[in-house]
Amino acid sequence: MSDQMLILVALAGIFLLLFLVIRTKLHAFVALLLVSLIVGILAGMPLNEVVTSMQNGMGGTLGFVAVVVGLGAMFGQMLEVSGGAERLAQTLVKKFGEDKSQWALGLTGFLVAIPVFFDVGFIILVPIVYGLAKKTGKSLLYYGIPLLAGLAVTHSFIPPTPGPIAVADLIGAELGWVILFGAIAGVPAMILAGPLFATFISKKLHVVVPDYMNLEEIEYDKDLPSFKLIASLIMVPLVLILLNTVSGVLLEEGDIVREILTFLGHPFVALTIATILTFVLLGTRRGYSRQEVQDIATKALEPAGIIILVTGAGGVFKQILIDSGVGQVLGDMMAGSSLPPILLAFLIAAVVRVAQGSATVSMVTAAGLMAPLISILGLEGPVLGLIVIAIASGATVLSHVNDSGFWLVGRYFGLSVKDTLKTWTVMETIIGLVGVSVALILGLFIS
Repeated sequence: MSDQMLILVALAGIFLLLFLVIRTKLHAFVALLLVSLIVGILAGMPLNEVVTSMQNGMGGTLGFVAVVVGLGAMFGQMLEVSGGAERLAQTLVKKFGEDKSQWALGLTGFLVAIPVFFDVGFIILVPIVYGLAKKTGKSLLYYGIPLLAGLAVTHSFIPPTPGPIAVADLIGAELGWVILFGAIAGVPAMILAGPLFATFISKKLHVVVPDYMNLEEIEYDKDLPSFKLIASLIMVPLVLILLNTVSGVLLEEGDIVREILTFLGHPFVALTIATILTFVLLGTRRGYSRQEVQDIATKALEPAGIIILVTGAGGVFKQILIDSGVGQVLGDMMAGSSLPPILLAFLIAAVVRVAQGSATVSMVTAAGLMAPLISILGLEGPVLGLIVIAIASGATVLSHVNDSGFWLVGRYFGLSVKDTLKTWTVMETIIGLVGVSVALILGLFIS
C-alpha cells in the first residue's frame, strides 16, 4: 500500500474515533478498540495479525499502567477517607494566614491531587473555599480558582495520576523525569493560573456560594491525621522514584547503592511501599478494621478500572499504528515537519482535547501518534519526560462544554456557561500554555 493511502487510513481512523466519541457517545474504550481494528484491516494487515497486535498492545500497556494506577487509586482513597486532604488544607490555611490563603489553597490542591483524583479532591475541599468566601465576603473565585489550579496542575503533570502515567508508558518515558519536569512546569503554572489569575478575575466577577449548595461548617477540631504524616506519605513514592532516576545519572552501573535505589524507586515498589504505609498508618492505626481497609481499597479500583481500560485501548491503537506501517509513515511525515517534537505533541493533544473533551482520550491518542516519531528520531532519556508534559499541557487547554470538569466547576460555583468559560476555561488554558512553554525552554538545554 502506498504511503499516501496509509496516511489517509490514519486520518480516517482519527476522524472516526472523534465521531464515535463525540456524536455517537460510544465509550472511549470501545471506540479505541473498534478504530484500531478498522485501521489495521484498511492498512492491509492480515486479519490474524490485527488481533495479535491488539493483544500485544493491550498487554504491553496494562502490564505497567494497571499496577501503578491501581496502587495510586488505593493510596488516594485512604488519604480521602482518613481526612488527610482536609488536614493539609486546614494546616496550610492556618500557617499562611487568611490574607495569604489563596497560596495555601493552591499548594493544598497541588499536594492533594498527587494521590487523589481531581474531582474527588475538589468536592472534599470546596467547603473550605465556601467558608473562607462567606467569612471574608470576597468572591468565591478568589479562593476557588487557586484550589482548582493546584488540583488541575498536579492532575495533569505529576505521576502517579493516571494521565502522565499513561503517556509515559506509551512513549517510554521514565517517571522520574516526568515528576521532575512536572514540578518545574507545574509550580509557575499553578501560580499564574491560581492566585494571580484569581486576584484579577475575582474583581471582574463577584460570585457567592450558590443557594442550592448545602454549606457545611468545617470541623477544625475533629480527629484528623497529622499534617506531617500526610505530607510524608505523599512524598514517599515521589522521592523514591526521583532517587531512582538521579542514581541512574550519577552512579556507575553495577554500584550497589544504584541497584538498591533502582529497585526501591521502581514505581511498582515505591507505590506498594506507600500504599501499605497508608493502610497501616491511616487505616488500622486509626481504628479501621482490616476488613474496612480492604473495602476502602476495593472501592478505589472502581473509577481506576475505567482509566486503566481506556489507557490499555490507547496502547492497542499505538500498536496497530506501528505494526501496520501507518506509524512509520506518520512518523516520517512528522519528522519532516519544521515543528519541534515537543510543540507537535502539544498541538496534537490540544486538537483532540478541543474536539472531544476528555483529557485521558486526548493524552492516549496523542501519545499513540507520537510514539512512531519518537522511535524514528531516536529520542530517549529526559526529552521524553518533556514530551509527556507537552502532551499533558495540550490535553489541558481550552476545556469547554464537552468536558465534565467544566460542568462540575460551574455547578459548585453557581456559574453560567459564559462565566465558566471566562474562569475555568481561561485557567485551564493558562496552565497548558505555561506547561508547554516551560517544556520548550527546558528542551533547548536538554535536546
